[in-house]
Amino acid sequence: MNSELISALKEIAKQRNLSVEMLAEAIEAALVSAFKKNYNYPNEGAVRANLDRETGKIEIFASKSVVEEVVNPLIEISLENAKAINPLFEVGDVLEVESDTKDFGRIAAQTAKQVVMQRIREAEQGAIFEEYSEKKDEVLTAIVQRVEKNGVYVELGKTDGIIPLTEVIPGETYNTNDRIKVYVLKVQSNAKGPQIIASRMHRGLVKRLFELEIPEIQSGVVQIRSVAREAGQRTKIAVSSTDPAVDAVGACVGQRGVRVERIVSELHNEKMDIIEWDPDIAVYIAKALGPAKVAMVFVNEAECAARVIVPDSQLSLAIGKEGQNARLAAKLTGWKIDIKSQSQADAELENYNAENANTDEEGTFFDNAEAEAAEDND
Repeated sequence: MNSELISALKEIAKQRNLSVEMLAEAIEAALVSAFKKNYNYPNEGAVRANLDRETGKIEIFASKSVVEEVVNPLIEISLENAKAINPLFEVGDVLEVESDTKDFGRIAAQTAKQVVMQRIREAEQGAIFEEYSEKKDEVLTAIVQRVEKNGVYVELGKTDGIIPLTEVIPGETYNTNDRIKVYVLKVQSNAKGPQIIASRMHRGLVKRLFELEIPEIQSGVVQIRSVAREAGQRTKIAVSSTDPAVDAVGACVGQRGVRVERIVSELHNEKMDIIEWDPDIAVYIAKALGPAKVAMVFVNEAECAARVIVPDSQLSLAIGKEGQNARLAAKLTGWKIDIKSQSQADAELENYNAENANTDEEGTFFDNAEAEAAEDND
């Protein structure tokens, strides 16, 4: 029986991806619980179980105090009996005595089984938690289970997850058994085991989808420099190439747009602007404001601010609906962007010249830049 126990432990460990040591410790804990329950063992008593990992032999030891007169034989041993074990024992000493477990009852066996199964569940949950903790900031494929008022519950392989309402793309609908890509925000543990908090809103979802879809990004030839996103509406992503022979934007778009279309489809037709990153911040800002055409960009590096002049016909396009295009460009570049039409810039310059016609005072950065621009035009 003992050898069969060890064989069974090894088989269970293999099936459930657990260690034999963990299972052995679970059995030892179960035996201690069963022993205490079977004998109504006092709380102050100490009990230790030992399962030999090689032979399967089981031993249970109870700590007993050496006393002159035994009142509770479960936790006490007489001085006479203690000295029979070792003549050096004195009253007040504590020794471990091996206990007889032959009369363990059915209730004790059930207790042991419950403790073992609980420890196995805890170990499995712990292993799953460790596995999925490493997937933070990654993209996983999820299967929609149900939609409730607090979010969308999904299945993620060995565990479950939730997409909170704050992380659901506005206007996106979910049906049971839909397969969707989600971004792992964090992994937490609760009474039912590990749970993943996922997102469909996070800009990291777009970044990871590009990394999964574009081989040149996977190889490092094309690099993602920045991502700005307003989920469900529009995303701007800046990319660059480490190889002059490789067009970063073209690699992301793919032949006839097939690569980016797969990403757009996964995000339910969210608009995707792919722009080429540029080390020249003025050029980068101009590209970030695409599809609008930019006439001039004046930069203030000290304040990370830029004034952009666009043709009158391009102003609404540069700003975008409800300021979205300008807002995304600012997020993408990390710079404050002030957009003016050519006629607005000309009017401001005329007013400035009129106000400062008879002074030598130095104007603001943007004023100086506009003055320089006017001189260039002359």
